[in-house]
Amino acid sequence: MRAHSELDKRFLEYRKSGKDEDLERVVEAGRSLIHHFARLYTGGFGEDAVQAGMEGLMKAVQRYEVGKGTAFATYAAHCVMGEIRHYVRKESSYYRPGSIKDLQFRVARLVDEVLKETGEPPGVSEIAKRLNVKEEGVVQAMRAGLVSLDDVEVDKIRAEKYETFKLPIEDRLVLEQAIKKLNDLQRRVVYLLFYKDLTQTQTAEKLGISQRKVSRVLHKSLQEMGKVFKI
Repeated sequence: MRAHSELDKRFLEYRKSGKDEDLERVVEAGRSLIHHFARLYTGGFGEDAVQAGMEGLMKAVQRYEVGKGTAFATYAAHCVMGEIRHYVRKESSYYRPGSIKDLQFRVARLVDEVLKETGEPPGVSEIAKRLNVKEEGVVQAMRAGLVSLDDVEVDKIRAEKYETFKLPIEDRLVLEQAIKKLNDLQRRVVYLLFYKDLTQTQTAEKLGISQRKVSRVLHKSLQEMGKVFKI
């Protein structure tokens, strides 16, 4: 990656000279790395993430030890990524469906793995391909938490191709939204019947209600969920 080799070169020049103008060249060479992670982890949301990434780059400059076996650009990538992730965790205050949180976690884990394997961060296209999610879906999912779910284009978070015996992410999102509309008793009934695989009788005993009540709650729950699925 040309940007990585340029960053390594500029850092070594600064390490030798200690001059401010050479530090400015390090910053300039690191901008693409900072913007890459800022776009990835925020879906392009805000300049504050860029500032956090800049702080990460400065920490890398101060802490990097030559001769440790890791290129400066790779070390800087970890520092930049770490500061931007910290910013995102601090600023995320909006509801995120479980399937989106899971996708965000898988993105972070994949980035760590690729950085460890190659020393360079993966692009959105590679992430999308390896996680079986459309590119725009990755971008939209990473915005969740920083903005309201109403401002996220959830319909773009879709699987690239369907996998046998695995519910695609778009269906999981709809299912989560449907379950969220149920009341507490309805959610508990659905959870025990479909997620814990209990019978209606076992569910009734677990909840301290009659089997007939479980049946009525289930029927009403499926009607409510059907409105979301439009069936």
